[in-house]
Amino acid sequence: MKMKPIQFMRLLDRAAPEFLYQQVIEFVERQEKSGALRPGDKLPSLRKLSSQLEISVPTVKQAYIELERQGTISARPQSGYYMKAKQARTLMPMKAKWACCQPVEVECRSLIEQVYEAVHLPDTVALGISNPVHAHPPDKALARLMRSVLSRVSEKAVSYGPINGDPKLRLNIAFRYQDQGVDVSHDDILITNGAQEALSIALQCVAQRGDIIAVESPCYFGLIELIESLGMKALEVYTCTEDGVCVSELEKVLQEHAVKACLFSTAINNPLGSMMTNEQRQAMVKLIEKYNIPLIEDEVYSDIYFTEKRPIPAQLYSEKGLVMTCSSFSKTAAPGYRVGWLLPGKYEEQAKRIKRAQSCSTSMLPQWTLTDYLMSGEYDRHLQVLRKTLRYNCERMRALVAEYFPKEVCISKPQGGSVLWVRCRSHVDTSKIFQKAIAKGVSFAPGQVFSPSGKYKNFMRISYGVQWCESIEQAVMNIGALVHEYPEN
Repeated sequence: MKMKPIQFMRLLDRAAPEFLYQQVIEFVERQEKSGALRPGDKLPSLRKLSSQLEISVPTVKQAYIELERQGTISARPQSGYYMKAKQARTLMPMKAKWACCQPVEVECRSLIEQVYEAVHLPDTVALGISNPVHAHPPDKALARLMRSVLSRVSEKAVSYGPINGDPKLRLNIAFRYQDQGVDVSHDDILITNGAQEALSIALQCVAQRGDIIAVESPCYFGLIELIESLGMKALEVYTCTEDGVCVSELEKVLQEHAVKACLFSTAINNPLGSMMTNEQRQAMVKLIEKYNIPLIEDEVYSDIYFTEKRPIPAQLYSEKGLVMTCSSFSKTAAPGYRVGWLLPGKYEEQAKRIKRAQSCSTSMLPQWTLTDYLMSGEYDRHLQVLRKTLRYNCERMRALVAEYFPKEVCISKPQGGSVLWVRCRSHVDTSKIFQKAIAKGVSFAPGQVFSPSGKYKNFMRISYGVQWCESIEQAVMNIGALVHEYPEN
């Protein structure tokens, strides 16, 4: 969808009774009302607007500061000012209403299957899957690199590879962790078939059927289904909409239950988009290692951060080697390549045995392609654009939900990732809206699938990891209409 050009034709009136900075505020508000400026759009720089309106830079800055105070725009360090979705009610922490949970055997496979199936339905806008790469796909660059790789490797492309993966790829991944201060070598890394296999291997290294696994609440339903498939029990831990896993609540859980392992998205939670500070992450690792409990960190969204700096992996703070880090290129580059990795900590030998028994090796052609992608510098350039695109999409999607859903809904304000977590009124059951939404040509993820114990029935997850077009607005409008129509009794 093309944005309307910002109009500078109407200059400020120096004879008007209003201060000049107030006229700048009115100017920005007019641009927003006309559609020239939308949520997520970058405003003209201070210098550019001062030149266009023939006023001083401090006057423009005063106006921008006031607009920021009003919640109309937000400042981003070394980037500029951006329009905000000011209509959206932000989902706030609700610890007081948190009901403590007991370990449960996971039973939500049917609804999870429906969510997956809806993603591939023809003529359906798929807002139920978290696929950040779709917002800015690097398919052409990867296709070019894969052709180059094929011309070099010939018959090796269809051969088995090393169990622990391509050495060059592992070396490049190790370099990235070293840049963050994590002392890891390429020999410490195990390449897997996506992060899901890495998580499966990690769980099997430290737990058995019937064991209790502590998870975030809400928690990505893929992790819930994985725990179910391994015959383990999930125990939900209160997770703040802003700061991630609550360390004090986690300590209570560890004191009261025989937790075998913790499985957390230590950086950016899916579906909340919350992020622990580095200090909170360090405190969590210290607490878990005090109880000699392994931590499996799901780090797939760590490179899709909206903050100034990338969150530091929990691996950095481990003193006992009890932290196992799982990640992949699925959320940042190529979901279909199924290339992930595991830093197994002290469980390296068990992890390699399980990998060998489970899948033997990971396809080499995608590994070689991604190695070239990393070494060329194209991957990091792609990440910069992907983060900007997703942050822009986030503001636009928040604005659409606020416009078309009932005014009582509250919307998360993610610090990264590609999804919104939306809370409807308490009587709404989003799983009952789900099939009606598909009939209208749009899918989302009902909140119930993000809880082993069936919480969050009045929540839903909506993805903004999309290539923006007019059908997105219609899709959100359709879901909003169904929420409006939901009967109160």
